[in-house]
Amino acid sequence: MGAAGALDSRRPNETLQRLLCGGGPGNASGWNRSLCDQLRSPPGAPPADLEFTVRVLLYALIFLLSVFGNSLIIVVLLLNRRLRTVTNSFLLSLALSDLLLALCCMPFTLVPNLMGTFVFGPAVCKLVAYLMSISVSVSTFSLVAIAIERYSAICNPLQSRVWQTRSHASRVIASTWLLSLLLMLPYAIYSTTVPAQPGLVHCQHRWPSQPFTQAWYILLLLILFFIPGMVMAVAYGLISRELYRGIRFEMDVKREATGLQHGGTEPLAPGVEDDGCYVQVTRPGGALELSLLGRAGAGQQDRARVNSSQAMLLAKKRVIRMLVVIVVMFFLCWLPIFSANTWRAFAPAAAHRVLSGAPISFIHLLSYTSACANPLIYCFMNRRFRTAFASTFARCRPRRPRRPPPDDDLPATGASLSKISYSTVSSLAPP
Repeated sequence: MGAAGALDSRRPNETLQRLLCGGGPGNASGWNRSLCDQLRSPPGAPPADLEFTVRVLLYALIFLLSVFGNSLIIVVLLLNRRLRTVTNSFLLSLALSDLLLALCCMPFTLVPNLMGTFVFGPAVCKLVAYLMSISVSVSTFSLVAIAIERYSAICNPLQSRVWQTRSHASRVIASTWLLSLLLMLPYAIYSTTVPAQPGLVHCQHRWPSQPFTQAWYILLLLILFFIPGMVMAVAYGLISRELYRGIRFEMDVKREATGLQHGGTEPLAPGVEDDGCYVQVTRPGGALELSLLGRAGAGQQDRARVNSSQAMLLAKKRVIRMLVVIVVMFFLCWLPIFSANTWRAFAPAAAHRVLSGAPISFIHLLSYTSACANPLIYCFMNRRFRTAFASTFARCRPRRPRRPPPDDDLPATGASLSKISYSTVSSLAPP
């Protein structure tokens, strides 16, 4: 029974080997020779097709998550006017570049690795290399722009209000795309197909010289990894410090409010309210009336203050955790590929011997993970975006008949008057 099961599990592999490879190694064509080598693994050796299957499944999973997640972000940001903010403008550019990374990088990296040859031609080789580098550059610059924008909004809110506008964000986004188009031109110039063996073609970068190759990859390491990583780490570190100060302040306020609720407070000084505001004493009767009024509403104000401070504490802690995840994911996704490229520029033989095959394939896969991690970190961890996502796709459902509105002949209360006054002010306010 066990032998029969083992025999049945080998039949798909043997059938595929006969179809692709024929009777022996000489009958395999160039484009599937790499696949045939994996299918001919000895029975007692570790299965090479297991690595092949895992690689294909991981590439397919990350590709689908990247395309699906970034497409959802683009649709939600374009259809919701309330989400058209400065930060979300950068997130839209980031989603577009990540979608470009998924569509132009993953298929054209996986298929040649599986087939052993680049079958798409020299023109596609140049185009794919160029678009791949542009998407990586725009994604990195977008992450840096988001970090700087968040730092300015949180740590310098008054100064940032002058220049943090959607028009300014549009100019910055256009500059990042234009800079990426110009910076990555060498990939369009020096990428071409090179014959490796009879029937095998590789898409490679034919740089003019070894010093040029080394200088180019050092430049990319600085511009696209080291400097952006340091800017993000410093910006998010300063933001975390500012939020931590706010957390300490909120905890102090909470302790003071808890002490007031339990009556553990000192008597108020004349002319000083419990919220710390000084009252100008002109008449003893008026000062006494204000003091009594302040003490009467102290309990309700303190309870509201404690509830709001607890909510702010939780929100700030979530923001700090998200900022740590952003920096860790950036270094985790991009450090291996930039290190590998720099190593190949200075020691090509040793790097090729160590990284060829599965290692470089999984290193590329790790860098592509950022395309599906960015939507999860920046958008789906945001409660406001999740609400907009639900409301956007709720429009596709058939609407239920609404109930008739209640009569408007009710007596005007304080709440209704405040609602009317709020709507009047908001309608008169500038857009």
